[in-house]
Amino acid sequence: MTIVVAIDGPAAAGKGTLARRVAADLNLAYLDTGLLYRATGFAVVSQGGDPSDENLALSAAQKLTPADLENEKLRYDEAAQAASKVAVIQAVRDELLDFQRRFAEQPPVGKKGAVLDGRDIGTVVCPDADVKLFVTASTEVRAQRRLKELQDRGLEAIYAQVLQDMKDRDARDSQRAAAPLRAADDAVILDTSDLDIEEVIAQAKSIITQKT
Repeated sequence: MTIVVAIDGPAAAGKGTLARRVAADLNLAYLDTGLLYRATGFAVVSQGGDPSDENLALSAAQKLTPADLENEKLRYDEAAQAASKVAVIQAVRDELLDFQRRFAEQPPVGKKGAVLDGRDIGTVVCPDADVKLFVTASTEVRAQRRLKELQDRGLEAIYAQVLQDMKDRDARDSQRAAAPLRAADDAVILDTSDLDIEEVIAQAKSIITQKT
């Protein structure tokens, strides 16, 4: 029997770092599902296309390979913005949904299960997940974290603009018709606004251990 852990939440809430650590500590496979959408959107943008174009986005999703997820450029804001646009296209979501479910149901050999993080893992991708966590933080805290991340990469960024971009993205993600960002009814909410990463990891591992 494999364990499936679903971790959802808005951008810069800390869910990616949490998911990677939990996976490593508990011998679970890890999939950053957001990279699927980033890779799809980035592929369209790289070809000079509009990621809001359904035909272009679907074609990119159909051609996606695991190797595409290794592109370091997917971590940059251009890919994040493109991802938010392709994520509202139902045909693209359907194409990538099977990829995610296969990963959850058939993790790599030697792993006890899988951890998937994203925006709709507990509500759509793995509604029967053994553990569901919704990781969040205030918009201002998340904007500060994203600002630091950008500055650490040597990129110029202004807090006010980062904050506005965060608000715009939250609005798109929560108001979209296809699988909007929200906590599953049976998810445990983890607010990381006033917690450091080690505290968040400890809480998450405790919850997972209790539920499994």
